[in-house]
Amino acid sequence: MDVTELRIALFSGNYNYVRDGANQALNRLVDYLLRQGAAVRIYSPTVDNPAFEPKGDLISVPSLAIPGRAEYRAPLMIPPSVKRDIKAFQPNIFHIASPEILGHRAVTLAHRLDLPVVASVHTRFETYLRYYGAAFLEPLVEAGLRRLYRRCDAIFAPSESMAQCLRDQRMNYNVGIWTRGIDTGIFDPARRSLEWRRSLGIEDDMPVVGFVGRLVMEKGLDVFSDAIDRLEKRQVRHKVLIVGEGPARDWFEKRLPNAIFAGFQGGNDLGRAVASMDMLFNPSVTETFGNVTLEAMAVGLPVVAAIATGSESLVTDNVTGRLIRPGAIDAFADALAHYCRDEAARKAAGEAGRAVTLHYGWDEVNQALVDAYLRVIREHAGAGRPKDSPVP
Repeated sequence: MDVTELRIALFSGNYNYVRDGANQALNRLVDYLLRQGAAVRIYSPTVDNPAFEPKGDLISVPSLAIPGRAEYRAPLMIPPSVKRDIKAFQPNIFHIASPEILGHRAVTLAHRLDLPVVASVHTRFETYLRYYGAAFLEPLVEAGLRRLYRRCDAIFAPSESMAQCLRDQRMNYNVGIWTRGIDTGIFDPARRSLEWRRSLGIEDDMPVVGFVGRLVMEKGLDVFSDAIDRLEKRQVRHKVLIVGEGPARDWFEKRLPNAIFAGFQGGNDLGRAVASMDMLFNPSVTETFGNVTLEAMAVGLPVVAAIATGSESLVTDNVTGRLIRPGAIDAFADALAHYCRDEAARKAAGEAGRAVTLHYGWDEVNQALVDAYLRVIREHAGAGRPKDSPVP
């Protein structure tokens, strides 16, 4: 069997209606699969005006807006019409990309059809509750994730640190790596633009602390703000540049009245924005990889990040940036102050980080998952459908 014989049914809670790192990775995967001759069918909630055009054939599933986060949709089921579409497509492997009702129903359907099913893990959903006053529910969420992932033939994490976390949580006995790539045509140090910085009122020699991502509380906006407060109290010369949009923007703007909010930036504009910073500050503990961290390293920025899944697989402490204990505000401020004051240190860490990113090509990354699909199909055919993963 080779890639041209693959027929993949992909299930996602958000394939293209809101832009984020996870669904952009999925779209890149589908584009690669189609270019290699595979067949792919995607099943996901849809909206009238999605954030971007999807790669591949996208079939809508019923969904409802999530209370309090109306930009996101919660898929409800796999209706009979969609089940008929799946059977007509005749997939030979299922891939689930989000652990909600749609994912659970897809795994059940795969078992009924005696097809292998894999899951990719894109974010640490159990940690989100910490940012909404419900951390006590984390064990319940983790148990629900474990029930889903143990029913899969294999699961894939985007970083070795996240893979080890999944092993420690006893999610599955077969944990592989599907990492993320970088578009070096977009994320290039040459895209740094003093002219663009000046248009935002930033002086040429002003150290810029950057944030890139959706403006939601689970990205650690409170920790980011508190650390910036420390810099201001210490009178460390700097400017804060925020790139991204999201429901917490109003809160963030009020919390950081001296910051520059550049809004959403995409494609070459995003590459220019990131390259025009002097360091990236990523205090989040919810990512499983951290695309923005890799993008910042690709343009030659030092990264100050929390010791968390994803970041600790990319950032080498005191080489390409700093890894700080989550929530350690003063330690974050110390690291940021160091890079604000020491241009030579910024340059050295940035050059070291850029060297690391040269090994992250998208085609190579996605071919690794293709190889894993083929392996899982062979193993499933040889052993039959496994029971729940035998993890103690």
